[in-house]
Amino acid sequence: QVQLVESGGGLVQAGGSLRLSCAASGRAFTKMGWFRQAPGKEREFVASIRESDSGTNYADSVKDRFTISRDNPKNTVYLQMNSLKPEDTAVYYCAATYSSFDRGNWGRGTQVTVSP
Repeated sequence: QVQLVESGGGLVQAGGSLRLSCAASGRAFTKMGWFRQAPGKEREFVASIRESDSGTNYADSVKDRFTISRDNPKNTVYLQMNSLKPEDTAVYYCAATYSSFDRGNWGRGTQVTVSP
């Protein structure tokens, strides 16, 4: 059974940085990514990265502040978050898939809280 284990969340002041990690079991995934869900809001896409060419995709709200990367031999994906804002506060979920994320595997989430 595939497991995704996230780590690295926490409390940080606005303008600070955090780095999230997600280690996946099983064989390498075609695509890995991060989503987030703030209180009272729907889950939203944050960033994704392909295994084949490390091509990345970002939500407009995090472009130029967040960087997604992956270590293929370790089957691990990272999210470096800089210049954090209070509106980045959410539970961040790691996702991994061989096709599309709605058919993929999900972690349990890690809380990120950004104070003003």
